[in-house]
Amino acid sequence: MRWFVAGTDTGVGKTEAACALLSLLADEGLRPAPFKPYESGCRNLSAPADARALRAAARCDDDLSLICPHRFRAPVAPGVAAMRAGVTASIHKTLRAFRSFDGRPVIAEGAGGLFVPVDAHRDVIDLIALLRMPVLLVAQAGLGTLNHIALSIEALASRDIPLAAVLLARSSPQSDSSQLDNPELIRERHGVTVLGPVPFRFDRARRRTAFRRALKPLLQR
Repeated sequence: MRWFVAGTDTGVGKTEAACALLSLLADEGLRPAPFKPYESGCRNLSAPADARALRAAARCDDDLSLICPHRFRAPVAPGVAAMRAGVTASIHKTLRAFRSFDGRPVIAEGAGGLFVPVDAHRDVIDLIALLRMPVLLVAQAGLGTLNHIALSIEALASRDIPLAAVLLARSSPQSDSSQLDNPELIRERHGVTVLGPVPFRFDRARRRTAFRRALKPLLQR
């Protein structure tokens, strides 16, 4: 079981979704590997927050140098952060880290949307194509998401990247009436599996439980 958790935008719930999948796989005794190849906005470069959260969810002891080979302080796209820092985010280093997980389930998490640059030449979608992983596309549940999801699905299809499912999630307590219609519209328009919507929960533990509940059907397919 391997999935790349991508988003239609930043802040849509990718890390929560990736953590939920890792914890579900760990529950099955499958020893999943977390992979967050590019993380920016790191307050502490030796302890990247998202990568550490993924490792905790997987209940593994993999080295952070393999889980997250590229880390940047600036809270911008990884490719931009690398340029600002005057460093090269080597794709070869990324692929070596990924191959270290051969033989294990892997949950990889991207950065922002599909066309966020991860280095001077590649975007997130290029990385997905190189890793050859099916995508779990995480998106906002409410107004505006139909356009974002349609564009993302079209981009994935243009690269022959398989889409495992779309996960809708609420990132705030506010809601709008579009959330009632969006799941069925996405299913009908695009012929894809739609999971969720994941309800918003202030409490972190309850939010993690809600993501696990929404994503459990993906493991049973």
